[in-house]
Amino acid sequence: MEMIIGGVYQGKENYARKNFPDITWKKGSELTEEELYQAEGILGFHDYIKRFLKGLAQELLEKNPNVVLVSEEVGYGIVPADAFERRYRETVGRICTELAAGSSKVTRVVCGIGMVLKNA
Repeated sequence: MEMIIGGVYQGKENYARKNFPDITWKKGSELTEEELYQAEGILGFHDYIKRFLKGLAQELLEKNPNVVLVSEEVGYGIVPADAFERRYRETVGRICTELAAGSSKVTRVVCGIGMVLKNA
């Protein structure tokens, strides 16, 4: 694996195309998960990550509306010093918030006792 990174509008794509002219490039904003593992080169990988995270809740609600999800509330407790862990917790919280909004029923369990928060 080789990475080319830099700020917005700093010439990354031109640099990559110039230095790797024989690669077939895929755009992260259009890439499927299957293509991710087969691609020779990916332009805008950050767009793939963003699209995946933003679309996950909506896609799950649309494609599997009858699923029963069980998830930990990872945002409670001590805030981790590790930046990745903080981002992970925030992302899980945001996705679960979106899923809860689209769910017909939400139950919170404490000490083995379920409390219905939403029953639409």
